[in-house]
Amino acid sequence: MFVDFKEIPEDAKVWVYPSSRKFYANEIEPLEEKVKAFISTWKQDDDTFKASYKILYNRFIVITADNVTTPLKGADIDASVSFILGLQQEYEVELLDRMNVCFKQGEFVQYKDLKDFKKLLKNKALTGKSIVFDNLITTKEDFENFWKIPIEDSWYNRFLK
Repeated sequence: MFVDFKEIPEDAKVWVYPSSRKFYANEIEPLEEKVKAFISTWKQDDDTFKASYKILYNRFIVITADNVTTPLKGADIDASVSFILGLQQEYEVELLDRMNVCFKQGEFVQYKDLKDFKKLLKNKALTGKSIVFDNLITTKEDFENFWKIPIEDSWYNRFLK
C-alpha cells in the first residue's frame, strides 16, 4: 500500500536509483504517476505492507518499503527491479549502474562514471568538502542522515589520497 514517505519507519529498506540524466520537466509528473502506481500494486495482497517514494533533484528515484512488518521476498525484489528496468528503457536512462557517482557542483547534481570522478578529485575540481550522494545506503534512517554527505565523510574518501 502506498503511504506518505513520513509514515515509513526508520529501519525500512531504501533503494536509491540515480538517473544518468535529469528527468525533463515534462517527464516528472508521468514518472511520479508510474512509480506511485507500481507501489500501490506492489504486494497488493498484503494489507500491512507499506511503501513510498520520492523523486529528488529530478534525478533520483528513491523507493522505501517497510520490510520489517512485512518481509520482502525474492519475487517482490524481482518485481521492483523489473519495474526499474522498464523505466530505464522508457526514459532512455541508466538507473541501475552502481559504477557511477553523483555529486553536487554548486547547485547542480552531476553524474559521472567512477573513472571521471577520480580525475576530478585528482585535478582538485572537487575537494573533501564537496557533497556526494551515497546511493548504496540501505535504510530510511541512513537515507535521511548519510545519503548526502561530504566526500571526506563517505566511503569515496579513499579516492582523496
